[in-house]
Amino acid sequence: MRRAHRLAAGLLTAGALTLTGCAQSVDPIERLGRKAVRSVAPKVRDAGGQALAAHAPPAPRAAAYARWGLRAPLPAPPPPPARKPARPFVVDRVPTRDRVVFLTFDDGAERDPAFVRMVDELNLPISMFLTDSVASPGYDHFDRLRRAGGGLSTVQNHTVDHPYLPGLPYAGQRAQICGQQDRLEARFGARPRLFRPPYGAYNNQTLRAAGDCGARAVVLWGASMQINDLRYAHGDRLRPGEIVLAHFRGPGELKGATITEMTARMLRRIQEQGFAVARLEDYL
Repeated sequence: MRRAHRLAAGLLTAGALTLTGCAQSVDPIERLGRKAVRSVAPKVRDAGGQALAAHAPPAPRAAAYARWGLRAPLPAPPPPPARKPARPFVVDRVPTRDRVVFLTFDDGAERDPAFVRMVDELNLPISMFLTDSVASPGYDHFDRLRRAGGGLSTVQNHTVDHPYLPGLPYAGQRAQICGQQDRLEARFGARPRLFRPPYGAYNNQTLRAAGDCGARAVVLWGASMQINDLRYAHGDRLRPGEIVLAHFRGPGELKGATITEMTARMLRRIQEQGFAVARLEDYL
């Protein structure tokens, strides 16, 4: 695994990405990632190496959609692939023809109980990329989110302190990534398989450290949630397998909007374009 990650890293151009600040805007905090290097992924396994069953969300009650501002039910996602498609170690879009998108939320600054209820009632699968220095006072909240909606959501790694990783040597990057792996495993009982670098910025040392710390994939994104709309890296529409970036933000950073209102608007855009929301971990 380590050798394979180093090989993948060697095929990528070293250096940082130009970016915008994570704590300053609801705009993408981590610029859209680089083109991925392709490799073949084994089927999903847990930390002990046991094969995991695919997860399919149950259908929420019709009233739940109206409660959260959706005009109609979201389409149900298709069954996830029995075998994972070929995927890169660095991924900004899942290689699939399924009309599905994946929701990812970063950092952990906002801890709105209404959002837990929303995720629970809509059976909404989300991947939470948590930064320890921001999220750790509210790990109980994120545990409730993880268990909401049938336990479809997962906690993943976004470093200990949210530094600009290419500015650190390998040892510093490893401490940030492995340190958060250890913290999240101790708190939630599972070692994260996915890693997102702060600001989407990485170099070859980042990929080496992520692989050495046990990450199966470095996850970037191809679209981002804005207050009233989506922003796209390519074109003006979602694509099958799109990874959508969002943040745990509150009204003070969202011009008075709540995270539930912003998420409902995003879900309407997804719905209007004919996509279902699927569980990212079933595809990576």
